[in-house]
This record gives sequence, C-alpha cells and structure tokens, in this order.
Amino acid sequence: MVDATRLGAARELVARHLVWDNHGCMPLRWADDSFLPQLARYRAAGVNVASLNVGYGELGIEDTVRMVAAFRHWLKARPDDYVLATSVADIHRARREGKLAVTFDIEGTRAIGDQISLIQLYHDLGVRWMLMAYNRRNLVGDGVHDEDAPVGLTPFGRDVVAEMERVGMVVCCSHTGARTAADVLAVARKPVIFSHSNPKAVWDHKRNISDDLMRACADTGGVVGITGVGAFLGANNDVRSETFVRHIDYAVNLIGVDHVGLGLDFVFDREELRRALVEMRHTFPDDPAYRTVPDFVAPEQIVEIAALLMARGYAEADIAKILGGNHLRVAEQAWSGEAAA
Repeated sequence: MVDATRLGAARELVARHLVWDNHGCMPLRWADDSFLPQLARYRAAGVNVASLNVGYGELGIEDTVRMVAAFRHWLKARPDDYVLATSVADIHRARREGKLAVTFDIEGTRAIGDQISLIQLYHDLGVRWMLMAYNRRNLVGDGVHDEDAPVGLTPFGRDVVAEMERVGMVVCCSHTGARTAADVLAVARKPVIFSHSNPKAVWDHKRNISDDLMRACADTGGVVGITGVGAFLGANNDVRSETFVRHIDYAVNLIGVDHVGLGLDFVFDREELRRALVEMRHTFPDDPAYRTVPDFVAPEQIVEIAALLMARGYAEADIAKILGGNHLRVAEQAWSGEAAA
C-alpha cells in the first residue's frame, strides 16, 4: 500500500513528464466504435501517448486495413481530444494541447501476407511498430509457442526488417520465437523493441523473455516494454502494482534504465478476448494461462507504479525515462525512416 503523501507526489511527477503506453487493445470490430470513448481513460490516468493494436494473429490484410480506417475515422472526427500522431512533433503538440496522441501497431506480419509494399502503406496510415510473429510461425519466422525445430528469421523476414527500418516502422519481437528474435536483433540497424514482454527470470512463462534477449535488445538501443498481463507477471494472475514494479526493477538492473518502458497490453473488451481464446485455440498452447481471460494492470495504476518506483529510490529523471522518455527516444531515432534519402 502506498501512502497518500507519496501518491500525491507521484501524481505530480506523472503530470510533469511524458507518459507513453506502447500497447493497448481496443475491440477489433471495424463497424462497432462503442468502446472507443474509453480511450478517455488514458488521459484521465495521465497517459499522453497510447499505441493501439489494429490487427493481430491470423487477421489478414482486409481486416487490418478496415480497422486502421475505422480508428482513423473516429479519431479524426474528435480533434479537440485526440491527435493521430505520425511524427514526434505530433506527440509534443498533443501534450501541449492536453490531447491524447494515438499511434497504431500490428501484432504479427500476417497483415502484409507476402506483399512487402504494404509496410509503407501501413506506415502512411499511422502504424509505428509491428511485431514479427504472433505466437505461431509465419513467412517471417517463428512464434514463441512453436514447439518444433525453429527456422529462425527467413530471407523474406530479413527483407521485412529492412523495409520496416527504411520506412520508419519500429521492429518488435514480442510474441516471437527466441531464435527468430535473436536473428532480428543481430541484423537490425535501428532500435528493436519488445513492446510488451516481461523478464523470464522474474516469472518463468513461455511468453516472457530471457536475459540474453533483453541484453541484445538494449544493444540495439531498443526498449523492453513491461506488460501488465497477469499471467505473465506472477502466480495467480497477479496484477498488483508491486508485482509490475518488480519486473521493471529487474529489467532496469539488467539492461539499464534507458531501455525499459511501459507496454501494458490492457484489453478493453474482455468478452472479445474470451471469444478469441476459444476461436483461435490453435494459436495458443495448452496452458492454463490461456483457458481463462486474465486480469490486466490498468492505466489507472500508473500513478501508483510511479509512487512505488519513488519508494525504491528511483530518481525522477529515471522514472520519467521508464514512463515515456525511452519510447520517445526510439521514436526520434526510428520513425523518420530513410524513405526520403
């Protein structure tokens, strides 16, 4: 429990600095925008930038493009509250104006099929990171839940990484098999992220990542975004802020404060997730963690997380890096791409 005085100080600290949650999940129903007003929860919690998932898993090109279009349409109709951020300047402007900056992400490369030119299109539409494989093998490489002999990053995958770096889309290795992730980290020329992955050394779950992968990510200049999925945090679906901070603290001690951020992976529609766990059963392993809908660390816990970091003796400048400064640095380094070169 955090005392009221420290919570108040943490609330003021959060207000002074950029806060960036690098992964959130709104319902992926392009004709239903009934959940989108809940985006206001981010701003109320002190978040300045939120990256929204527009596609994942086996969703293909049409579904992903439809979702990007639907989210863009809704956001652009509300310019007093939201900025569709496609540049670092947009993020700074949104914060000055008290608006939520929104970017998009894609979980897995099935959204491009075998057509690399779609990467440029998605970038033009506001997608700023894409992960390589969502749990299972695709044309790029292995997923984290593939049990047989890994193939690693394929030649097509190498072309995908190169094109993402060229256009200014950050390469992500969450949900990706360990060998494929290691291959990506070895060939990358720009920062690579694990947008929402936790240290395996803290909680030994298949979706969490090894110390070696975390170090290799930091070597690229990238960021490990600590995720708030209870099953990946600890026993009994533990979403206490204290547990979340334990993962942050381990990561900071291992790879340095410049390489740790937030990627809560908060799911707004639990019923949609419940259906997905049934309908996409083959995408997930036979693991109790995937048989029920997990709990999640919510955006409203960010102030308490900051307070707990303060209690552990973290300096304000270091907390600011974790809350959003590190994600901003990656954007500054990677978003411009090389398309104009």
